[in-house]
Amino acid sequence: MQISELAQRTGVSVHALRHYERLGMLQPARRASGYREYTEAQRREVIFIAMSRKVGLSLKAIAEQLPAYRAGRLSVDQMVASLRARVAEIDLQTQALKAQRSQVISHIAWLKKQQRGHTARRKTKPWP
Repeated sequence: MQISELAQRTGVSVHALRHYERLGMLQPARRASGYREYTEAQRREVIFIAMSRKVGLSLKAIAEQLPAYRAGRLSVDQMVASLRARVAEIDLQTQALKAQRSQVISHIAWLKKQQRGHTARRKTKPWP
């Protein structure tokens, strides 16, 4: 299948497919005309890449798993371990965002307090 059909069948943009090819993650055959030719196995690989990206795995991490996936050696246990590691990363990011949110709220309160003090000082000053 050509790249446009692969994009349509996987929901992955042609631009992304070309990017994956530049990274060496996909290696389509070339027709005599120069057009890329993708196999059904490559369609499954693209789906694997897309699903992995949707959960936030890096392209580097996906590229490391891809050879085992292609060879049928990537076990469910290995995929689960990878996803659990991703959950742990998300938990750390969530904690960091919650701490940052608290800081933002504190800054808002501090600014409001400064504003009230500034407004009160302006009211007590005599008009020049």
